[in-house]
Amino acid sequence: MSTRNWIAVGLTLVSMALIIPGLRSDALTITATMPLLKKPLYEETQSILRAIRRVYDSKDYFVAGLVLLFSVIVPFIKAGILAVIMLSKNPATKYRLYLFVRSVSKWAMADVFAVGVFIAFMAGNAIDNLDAKLHPGFYWFIAYCLVSNLSFQFLHVPPPNQGSGIGDQGSGTRDQRSGVAEPALGS
Repeated sequence: MSTRNWIAVGLTLVSMALIIPGLRSDALTITATMPLLKKPLYEETQSILRAIRRVYDSKDYFVAGLVLLFSVIVPFIKAGILAVIMLSKNPATKYRLYLFVRSVSKWAMADVFAVGVFIAFMAGNAIDNLDAKLHPGFYWFIAYCLVSNLSFQFLHVPPPNQGSGIGDQGSGTRDQRSGVAEPALGS
């Protein structure tokens, strides 16, 4: 295995260590106050997992399911597929899984969720009677997003050689849509 891929594996392990506290630790507190009262009218602190549960309990099943899928399940599936890529002996399987993970990563909402929390934080602090405070869970989750994305930047799985090897001097071209090797002109 190449050094790049060892780095990708190491960074993936680090990202998995970061996502656990990122999901379980408090991420954001929103407090609503009224100037005449000393006590807050509303105060709520949420971790990502508690927020998913709260949305589910409010019967917004679709939203809860999407956040659960893309912020919790997909990151663990990505890590599992990386393990399969590294352990697989079949180059075609490795490459297909690599392309699948790259496409799924584009749809993962972990980073989108983190940006959403940050926007809620900024909006909460922009209103006079509303206050927002970020907690360590948010920073753990942001660290997971960055390290996870970095790990897949290091990952390199070359496309499998689909030529027969007989008389194949690399002079042909490969159709990008079908992946089929085409002979060079004059062959």
